[in-house]
Amino acid sequence: MNLDVDDLKPQHFQKISDMVYRSAGINLKQGKEALVRARLMKRLRSLKIGRVEEYLDFLDSGQGGREIARLVDVMTTNQTSFFREMDHFSFLRDTVLPGLTQARLRFWSAACSSGEEPYTLAIMLREHLADVDRRDVRILATDISQRMLEKARRAQYPQAALEEVPAPQYRKYFTALRSGPPGSVQVAAEARELVRPAYLNLMEPWPMRGRFQVVFCRNVMIYFDRPTQQELIHRFWDVLEEGGYLFVGHSEGLSAIKHRFRYVRPAVYRK
Repeated sequence: MNLDVDDLKPQHFQKISDMVYRSAGINLKQGKEALVRARLMKRLRSLKIGRVEEYLDFLDSGQGGREIARLVDVMTTNQTSFFREMDHFSFLRDTVLPGLTQARLRFWSAACSSGEEPYTLAIMLREHLADVDRRDVRILATDISQRMLEKARRAQYPQAALEEVPAPQYRKYFTALRSGPPGSVQVAAEARELVRPAYLNLMEPWPMRGRFQVVFCRNVMIYFDRPTQQELIHRFWDVLEEGGYLFVGHSEGLSAIKHRFRYVRPAVYRK
C-alpha cells in the first residue's frame, strides 16, 4: 500500500493541531508541518491507511477515540537523560534536601518521559536524604505517553542515556543486562522502589490529594502556549506545600507569566 503524507494540506495540519491542542495542550505552531508529516507517517503505516484524509475521517469516527491518544503520543518529543541539567540536582542536594525533615515526603516528576529524571531523583534521595528508608518517601513519575511509561517501568536504558551519571553512582545503581542491546543497563531495585510511574495528562484533572515538597516539570512548557503555561503554573502552586520547590527547564523561565512563586535561581522557584 502506498502511503501519501505529502497530501498534508494546510486544513489537515490545522485540524491535527487543534486535536492535539485540545487533548494535551501541545501547541503545534505553523512551521511544524514537516515534523507532523514525518510522525503522522508512523500512524498511517500502523493503521494501513494510505491518505491523510482517510486518517482524519477515522479520527472523526466512533472508533477514533483511542487513536487520538496515540496521535498525541507520536507528536510528543521525548528527549531526556540521567542527571540532565546537573545544576538542578546539585541545588537539590545542597539546599533542598537538608531542609526536608518531614516523615512523609512526596516528589513529582511531571512529564517524566521514559523515566531518567525520576530515577535520577531516586538516586539523589538514596545518596543524600537522611533516613530515607525510615521515612515515607515516594516519587510520582507521570507522563501522557503510555509508550514512554512502559519504558520507565522497565527501567532499562542504553549507554547513551548514562553519559552524565557520575562513576560512583553508575557502579552503585546500574547493572549490566545480559540480554538486549550491548551496554544496556538496569536501574537498581533500591532506586526503582521509590518511583511510581503513572499516566497523567496535565490538561486533565489531577487525582493527587496530598501535597508535594518538590515538583520537577522541565522542558515541557515550551510546547504549550502562554495561557496553558499560566494555568499549569497556577496548578503547580496549588499542589505544592508551603515552602515547596518548582523546577522548570532553563529555557522556561516564568518572567513572562503571572505567578506567586518566589524566584530562587535560574529555573528554580519556591512557594
